[in-house]
Amino acid sequence: MKYSFLILLFSLAFVSCKKSGNKNTTDGKSGATVIANIIHYPQEKHLKNIKQLTFGGDNAEAYWSFDNSKLVFQSNNKKWGLNCDQIFMMNASKPLDSTEIPQRISTGFGRTTCSYFMPGDSTIIYASTHLVSKDCPPVPKKEDYGNKYIWPVYKGYDIFVADTKGNQLKQLTFNEGYDAEPTVSPKGDKIVFTSTRTGDLELFTMNLDGSNVKQVTHELGYDGGAFFSPDGTKLIFRSSRPKTEQEIKDYKELLAQGLVQPINMELYICNVDGSDLHKITNLGDANWAPFFHPSGKKIIFSSNYKTKKSFNLFMINVDGTGLEQITYDTVFDAFPMFSPDGKKLVFSSNRNNYGTHDTNLFVADWVE
Repeated sequence: MKYSFLILLFSLAFVSCKKSGNKNTTDGKSGATVIANIIHYPQEKHLKNIKQLTFGGDNAEAYWSFDNSKLVFQSNNKKWGLNCDQIFMMNASKPLDSTEIPQRISTGFGRTTCSYFMPGDSTIIYASTHLVSKDCPPVPKKEDYGNKYIWPVYKGYDIFVADTKGNQLKQLTFNEGYDAEPTVSPKGDKIVFTSTRTGDLELFTMNLDGSNVKQVTHELGYDGGAFFSPDGTKLIFRSSRPKTEQEIKDYKELLAQGLVQPINMELYICNVDGSDLHKITNLGDANWAPFFHPSGKKIIFSSNYKTKKSFNLFMINVDGTGLEQITYDTVFDAFPMFSPDGKKLVFSSNRNNYGTHDTNLFVADWVE
């Protein structure tokens, strides 16, 4: 799911910060530079040779090709003629210049989210609403829902396959409700995705051709943003788990309107068939965008548990121990993904945006 609302919310606090020569101020508690015009913070010891790849708009959920050379991502860059998110592909090592529009993968209609390379890197899976309408779906207004922070769960989303030239090849889901957030196993045999086909937001797996759909999760709450372990045997995902009577009531009422309120999410791991499901974080606030470390023994993820004002990347062992902070941005770092060879990390960030709302893609060498 696209998190434009989240990106906007946590960049608003810094919109008044503008570049002022080289005179940056520092936060006394974290030591990080307050103004968001820096690419690499000194505390980020696991990152080296950070390179900015995009410049303008909201660019997010960038995921590697199997051969480590390409990225597929979503963007709403208005300079590219976009009113809402579409899917694009780019070279993973070459930043886009100011006039370059990368290869579009999606149709250019509706709203898209959550793209991923298929085995062989010649095709890409993604979710889109273009069959329901060519127009961007309406964005709910917080003031209409008591100023609650909410995400839309558009029932028009289905999952599609296109080639790397943007030729639309196949539709994989055909349900009336929300089918989105697909990612592919490193083994190249399965897709995991989130769907409302049972009346709740649950995880499902299917074969690459859309067959053999199996339900993975069964408990009330939003299960989403799932990724496979490097060996393809486990899933890591984020989940809300409403417990109290009021929480359950609020969750169900919002979901009936195609909305969720993702302010309290923790990370869960399970086997691909849903067995041995257990929670690995208990941090509070929003913990999301998890991805397995190449070893399969750790998880990198985004969280605002330290300060509600900013999201940063953290690492944790799969047993919930050994929490370590990885990035130190003052606004927003999320959507981390290790390259298949384990040498690089791509992520989205509000850093180096000179006080604008822009979220860009960054790639770095990973240092253990």
